Amino acid sequence: MVGGGSGFFVTPNGIILTNRHVVSEKDANYMVETYQGVKYPAEVIARDPINDLAILQIDATDMPFLELGNSNDLKLGQMVITIGNALSQFHNSVSRGIISGLLRVISTDDVSGSGSQNLRGLIQTDAAINPGNSGGPMIDSSGKIIGINAVVVNGAQNINFAIPISNAEKDIEDLRKFGKIVQPSFGVRYIMINEEMKEKFGLPINYGAFIIKEHLPNDYAIVPGSSADKAGIKEGDIILEFNDMKVEEASGLDELVQKSSVGDKVKVKYLRGGSEKTTYAILQERC
Repeated sequence: MVGGGSGFFVTPNGIILTNRHVVSEKDANYMVETYQGVKYPAEVIARDPINDLAILQIDATDMPFLELGNSNDLKLGQMVITIGNALSQFHNSVSRGIISGLLRVISTDDVSGSGSQNLRGLIQTDAAINPGNSGGPMIDSSGKIIGINAVVVNGAQNINFAIPISNAEKDIEDLRKFGKIVQPSFGVRYIMINEEMKEKFGLPINYGAFIIKEHLPNDYAIVPGSSADKAGIKEGDIILEFNDMKVEEASGLDELVQKSSVGDKVKVKYLRGGSEKTTYAILQERC
């Protein structure tokens, strides 16, 4: 099988940022072709399943690279430019648009085939993002990266999404420090509660992370030996706050966990049997 996607250099020594779903096949051979048409064998050196990001390396030096911008101060209506390999045929395609929304949450099929995954904090844009554009840069008017092109909504017009570059900064820094992406893990399966979930499950509140396992063989609501397990979290608990931050759809539990670091001691407020309780957990590294 042959596929295509986009990416961009973030250092002069051949480090490339793209989407995880672009390089999801672990046994595949990957080739990078620069905008000048030069081809290099590429090694996938890190995959981030939480943020749908991946980091590649080619054997090259003095490569032109893009400077990271600030995706924390974006404004609605701000102009953006997307670049990519549209439809895996039209190289170096450039589109212009505006930021149509911020902090969007969408559910997509996980590339591993294990179900769906939620991507949070996304940038919505009307700039064209087509299949093949995934992994390409979204840049601001000063030419700095503010996002990574990621998701196209089938059947919709001018509704596309990019991952904020702030989600990738920690991955790049981890790679420099540790040679790999180091991600904290809490160790639970859950669904986010809203009004619909509250009614469906007869829950007492309309926010939080409801700890519940999926109906799969050998599945767990709490991963044995995980941070949550050691902190006493049980199936049926509702996580209300994580490190004094409210757990809700705009700031899901995974997103709050990722804002912490491995080894952090975090405060967890949860609801059990109608009573609010508090515990503390030491975050472990995701395997």
